[in-house]
Amino acid sequence: PGSLHRSYHWVYHDPVKRLVLFDYRRGRGREGPRELLKNFKGHLQTDGYGVYDEFGKRPGITLMHCWAHARRKFAEAEDNDRAKAHYVLQEIQKLYALEREIKEQQLNEAAITTLRTEKALPVIEALKKWMIAAKAGVLPKSQIRKAIDYTLPRIEALKVYTSDGKLQIDNNLTENAIRPVALGRKNYLFAGSHEAAQNAAMFYSLFATCKAKGINPYIWLSETLKKIATHPINRIEELLPGI
Repeated sequence: PGSLHRSYHWVYHDPVKRLVLFDYRRGRGREGPRELLKNFKGHLQTDGYGVYDEFGKRPGITLMHCWAHARRKFAEAEDNDRAKAHYVLQEIQKLYALEREIKEQQLNEAAITTLRTEKALPVIEALKKWMIAAKAGVLPKSQIRKAIDYTLPRIEALKVYTSDGKLQIDNNLTENAIRPVALGRKNYLFAGSHEAAQNAAMFYSLFATCKAKGINPYIWLSETLKKIATHPINRIEELLPGI
């Protein structure tokens, strides 16, 4: 106390360009994403953290939510109301089964959009109707009600991924990028300083981008360190992973 500070790495992932950015911030407020996304246009997929809500009101941004987070809420509610939670989990499983089919068939974006519209959208619409009806029959503070209250207001944003084949059903790609850091912090615990945490964010960004692009991070770093001393500073981006 008095000498420790809890800080955060905000992680951004572009699944189309396969780029990952760890943005170091001293707090968990909206200032970080506001600054980083001030000129952003496009689809923004997030969890249900309220800080992101304002981006859904910005012109040029389509806010979409993550089915993995919604699914987790119902998994947590199984001990409370197994029948209702199990029903929703089965329906969500249909959405993921379709995504596996899409991946196996290696479909193009147009075909993915068509398949999601035909098969995933009706499942989501039916789930929406079910949750509206089920909400009235469960206790307000029960775990199943919390799961419904989390998912139902976000159902339109959860539906967005079906409209464009390049979009993802969840933000698990970002979760995967975070996992090494989440595991590592249990071992080393501290960054040492704000500057060190910022340096770590830069290395995490580079290594996670290497992995997203199928590049061995060790080989990339070794080769880059050999070149960087003589490489022109005005062409430094040429040394980035995958360029």
